[in-house]
Amino acid sequence: MSAKADIGRLYSAVSEAAGLLDIPCSHDRMWPALTAFQDVIASPLVFNMVTSGGHIGEMSFDFMMSPSAGDPYAHALAHGLVEETDHPVRGLFPDIQARLPVQSFGVDYGITRGFNKAYAFFPLSDLQALARLAEIPSMPRALSDHAGTFAAYGLDGKVSAIAIDYRRRTWNVYFNGLSGEHVGRTTVLPMLRAFGLPEPSELMLDFIETSSALYPTFRWDGTKIERISFSTRTTDPAALPARVEPQLEKFARSAPYTYEGDRVLVYAGALSPGEEYYKLAAYYQMAAQAHDRVRAAS
Repeated sequence: MSAKADIGRLYSAVSEAAGLLDIPCSHDRMWPALTAFQDVIASPLVFNMVTSGGHIGEMSFDFMMSPSAGDPYAHALAHGLVEETDHPVRGLFPDIQARLPVQSFGVDYGITRGFNKAYAFFPLSDLQALARLAEIPSMPRALSDHAGTFAAYGLDGKVSAIAIDYRRRTWNVYFNGLSGEHVGRTTVLPMLRAFGLPEPSELMLDFIETSSALYPTFRWDGTKIERISFSTRTTDPAALPARVEPQLEKFARSAPYTYEGDRVLVYAGALSPGEEYYKLAAYYQMAAQAHDRVRAAS
């Protein structure tokens, strides 16, 4: 299949997924993005939706890139999808790639908002220590400020990715491969209090106990944790978050996919001082490394 035909197939899939949520998918908006990345897009392709209080907040699609393709933002800039910025956020991924083993980069692209977010993924066989990350010159100070608390709850040596939301000037650190001890109530509730976050609802606590990854969100220029998300892999579209947000289950049952067996889904629950809400990632394509990254809790 030619690269152009491949991109045509991906556009059709994105359009189909957006149609399930009644979100217009403009060819004029999507085609430049797909063609800009057509030579570096790698499997998997993932559809993401966010809901809160019965409202669909947004939909986007993710894809991975080879590390040889370089900084995703620089690639988007070269193709006119974003504007240059002199904010220090631009220095983090080049610094990470120069110092740490990056297995792949990733892009989150909004159906209506455009380039949202970029990821740097580390090999799951070489999860990163907090001290090593904190030594990176452009790493925001929030990481070192919270490193002691992360370590106290058993999260050191479990960093699987760093993500940057360029538009919002926020960033995430992802902790992967968590066990039941990491996400049990006796661990999670004191941890949330230490981070200055409210106690979750009973439903959210039930969900957190099924999770295998967590990721706090920080503002670039601050040290306060703005929110924290917990995620878990499943093939069950009726997993607990669907009881709270039925639109998640509808999308989970209908999103297009290309591989054998049941759809691979990743549900996430997010908690902030003002609200809690749920997210869903539905995998359109899969690859071995993606299976590993979204493995179920042990």
